[in-house]
This record gives sequence, C-alpha cells and structure tokens, in this order.
Amino acid sequence: MAREFSTVGVVGLGTMGAGIVEVFARNGIDVVAVEISEPALERGRATLTGSTDRAVAKGKLVPADRDALHERVHFEVGLDALHSVDLVIEAVPEHLDLKQRIFAELDRVCRPETILATNTSSLSVTEISVATTRPNQVIGIHFFNPAPVMKLVEVVRTVVTAPEVVADVEALCARLGKVDVTINDRAGFIANALLFGYLNHAVGMFESHYATREDIDAAMKLGCGLPMGPLALMDLIGLDTAYEILDTMYRRGGRDRRHAPVPLLKQMVTAGLLGRKSGRGFYTYERPGSPVVVPDEATPLAAQTALADGARAITKVGVVGSGTMATGIIEVFAKAGYEVVSVTRGMEKSATVCEAVKTSLNKGVVRGKLAEADRDAALGRISWSATLDHLADVDLVVEAVVEELSVKKALFASLDEICKPGVVLATTTSSLPVIDVAMATHRPADVVGLHFFNPAPVMPLVEVVRTIRTSAEATATARAVCAALGKTAVVCGDRSGFIVNALLFPYLNDAVRMLEASYSTADDIDHAMKLGCGYPMGPFELLDVVGLDVSLAIQRELYLELREPGFAPAPLLEHLVTAGYLGRKTRRGFRDHSHR
Repeated sequence: MAREFSTVGVVGLGTMGAGIVEVFARNGIDVVAVEISEPALERGRATLTGSTDRAVAKGKLVPADRDALHERVHFEVGLDALHSVDLVIEAVPEHLDLKQRIFAELDRVCRPETILATNTSSLSVTEISVATTRPNQVIGIHFFNPAPVMKLVEVVRTVVTAPEVVADVEALCARLGKVDVTINDRAGFIANALLFGYLNHAVGMFESHYATREDIDAAMKLGCGLPMGPLALMDLIGLDTAYEILDTMYRRGGRDRRHAPVPLLKQMVTAGLLGRKSGRGFYTYERPGSPVVVPDEATPLAAQTALADGARAITKVGVVGSGTMATGIIEVFAKAGYEVVSVTRGMEKSATVCEAVKTSLNKGVVRGKLAEADRDAALGRISWSATLDHLADVDLVVEAVVEELSVKKALFASLDEICKPGVVLATTTSSLPVIDVAMATHRPADVVGLHFFNPAPVMPLVEVVRTIRTSAEATATARAVCAALGKTAVVCGDRSGFIVNALLFPYLNDAVRMLEASYSTADDIDHAMKLGCGYPMGPFELLDVVGLDVSLAIQRELYLELREPGFAPAPLLEHLVTAGYLGRKTRRGFRDHSHR
C-alpha cells in the first residue's frame, strides 16, 4: 500500500511554487507554504489568489471550492514550520548551493520518515540529496509550468532513492490527476534535455540574422503545430532561467556544444532583458509580467506593401511535377484565382494529377469548405500539358519534381531557355541547396526557394528561401504570391533545413539518442513532450509519420553542411532504416503499426 500524504510542505512561492501549492490544495491535501520573508510570503499568497480567481472567472472552479482550497493552505515564514509534514517539495531558484543549504536544513527540521523532494528542472538530484543524512528519501518531482494546468510530472530517482519512495510518489501523482514518467537522474531529464537544445538552436539562428524573430516563431507554430514559437517561449520561461538550465546541462551532460548557451543569451541576461517578467526579451511587452506583445524598433512594418518592395505582377503560374506536392500546389494556385499550367512527363501522368486535383476539390465541396461554382472555376483555370514549352508565357514556375539535384538542375537549365525574361523560377526543395539549382540557369537572381508543407492545400506555412544571388524583387514577388494564396511566408537564407527542418530534426534525433541510451521508453518520451511541452505529437509518433528514411536523409544533410557533432544521425535511426522499418508506410518504425 502506498503511504497516505495528508500534509505537504512547499518551499518557495514563486510562479512554480504557488502553482504546486494550488495543485495539492485542489486535491484535498493540506499545504504548509513557506517563504523566506513576509513580503515574499505575501507575493506568493497574491499569486495563488490571482490564479484561483481566474479559474473561478473562467468557470473552472466554483467559489465554494476556491474558498475550501485557500483554507487548506497555511502560509508561514521559515523552514521550522515544516516539522510535521509528510512530504516537502522545494521550488526555489536553480542554484545548487541554495538548494543544498535548504535540504540540509529540511533534514534537521523534518521527521525522519518525511520524503524530501526537489522541483529542479536541470540540477542533479543526487548532488542535492547528499546535503542530507537521508539521500534514500530524496527524489525529484518536476512539475511543469503552469503546474495546475500541465498534466506531466517527471519523477526523478537517484541511484540511492528507495523503491518505496518512488512508488509512493507515483501514487501521489495519480491522486493529483497527473501523468508521471519515472526516470533516472540525468541532466535535463526528458523534456528539458530535448526542449532546450532546440530553443538554444533557435536563438543561434536569430543571433546570426538567419531569419527574424517573427519568422522563426511563425515557422515553428505553423510548420510543426507547436503552441508557441521558440523565442516567445524563451521569453515566457525567462532568459535567466533558460541560461541557467542550458549552462547546467552543458556542464553536466557531457559538454554537448548545442547546450552551450548562445552568447546573445548571456548578453541579454546581463542587460536585464529577461523576457516577459522584465517586460523585454526577444520581444517587448506592455509592462513587466504582461503577455501582451507591443511593437518595437524590430517589428516589421505592416505598411511595407509587396508592390512597394518591387514585387512583379503574377497572373499565370506553371507547376512542374506529378507527385503529391505538385498536385497540392496546383490546387492552391487555382483556388486563389491564378491561371495554372500543369506540366508532367506524359499525358498519362497529367490524367492522374487531374483526377487527384478533382478528388481533392470535390472533398472540399462535400465538407462545405468550397462552393461548387468555385470548384468548377478553379478547374477551369488549369490547363494540362506534357511539354515544358507551354511555360513560355507564364510569370512564375514552381518546380516540384523528385529530390535529386541532377534532375532539378537539368529542369532549371531547360526553364532558363524556355521562359521569358523576368519570370521567377521557384524550387520546392526541402533539403537541397537552392543556389545549386539557381546556378544551372543564366538568371540566378530570379531563382528562389518556395518550400510548401504537406499537404499544401491545408498547411499555412511557406518558407521563402533566398540565395546570395536572389534579387530583392524575386523575394518580394514570392512573398506577395504567398500572401495572395492566404499563406504565411517566412523568409530565410539558403542553408540546409531552412528554418523548420533545421530546428525540428536535431530535436527528433536527440529523442532517438535518448531511447538508444535506454534512458526512457518511446512512450514516456512521447508523453513528456506532449504533456510537458504541449507538442501535438511526440517525437516517435512524428518520426513514424514522416518516415524514418526521410528523417535520416534530412539529418544527414544537416550534419554534412553544419558539421556539428551533435547532429550526426543516431545509429539506432540508421539501423532501423537499414532493416526496412521506415514508419507507418511499412507498418513498422519505432512502433508496430500492423494492427492499426
């Protein structure tokens, strides 16, 4: 039988600590909430009151339950108030010496059987535990912010944590309505180890002026379905907190360069630009603590119209290719009112593409998202061809053929001869260098990357990739076309992976490495990222959907270009691909899909 926790103590009543107090009190457990001084105690009380009042206002808590919740919480100054609790959770700032001092004091104050827990997200639970005479009763209970809302708790056991302590804490998590994943004491645990490498990479992308903060954040929200962009998330976490976590993970986690905080991060922390809490981080906020972003000197001007930027008028578009991507792009342009010339390698292929477009448009009608007249008009705008010569009078060509450089270069050399001057030539490549394709023509200034996401009619994002030879007019034209299609364009340089894949795939590769090291299971890692970080899919679910072969190819491209040791494809990923376990398409990847 798991032990019954009737009273718990919480040390530190910042946002996290106050949230943990609320979680316990909501579930009928008495809480002794402790701070270092009366003013700090009052701030903690105000945080708890504000949170529960908001829950009442939203109809998620009835006033009587709120009042009962508050009656269960006893606010006290000093650790001596914790002498008779069954469990203590410490939630003070991420400084090892501070936590060790608190645990040494808790060891003195608390009863011998009391479990001592830390909410640390990056420090060594083992190093904290050795400050006590009872390291076997010390455990990590890592809640996620905001604690009352987030379902995940990482339960972190050290090599000496008693098994019954782990079992008691797991049972307590279930009582609190949380999903726990139990793991060993390793830098960053699951969620932060995977999340902060990605966040640091995004800061590096911003620091190098590869893309704007708005474009980096929009790319990850729209391209991956994430609840927040990485830079906005850094502002929410607090840049000082993020710096501490990264620095600790770098020092504890084998000195992986990708966890070494990007220099810009240290500069911003030193300058007091800490994110939302200071009113200024990567973005500027209405006031300290406010979530409302206000314009600043880096905000793009809405008044900058595409035509003012020199965008060329586009009325007729050619689409070359017969795959899923080409089919989706034809539909998108035709629905947006453009005349479209579809070119494939034969009339048989054209007939197949035509049927696929018709089927997709009909689905739109059946679902009530498209009027029959609009479907017929869209189909009427498309002409079908098996020869590139029919692209002689188009204003824009979008290439969506196989991802082989030699094929694309040969195609662009032909387009260069056929198309009139001033035509923008776009490639939808997701992994090849756009400049290699551009240099197959005599007009590299007119060549741009237009990376649509699959399925093109649904996904709102397009990465506009400019090479060092792309003209400002060609970039402006591409942006204007995306706007006319109702898509969000993000502009970036011609580098492997562009924005989305460059940030997404190293994170997926890190998850594979974590599984490979037997640190956790695929299920627990997926749970951690979905419930702890709000991701729509866990990394292994996503890898199986994307295809392990596709993921491996992208990861290899990133590694070859950037030569970052941490980007080397995980051996487990290579072995699964060699074995033919490619994900859902072969019914076996990281999971067995044969019965689904």
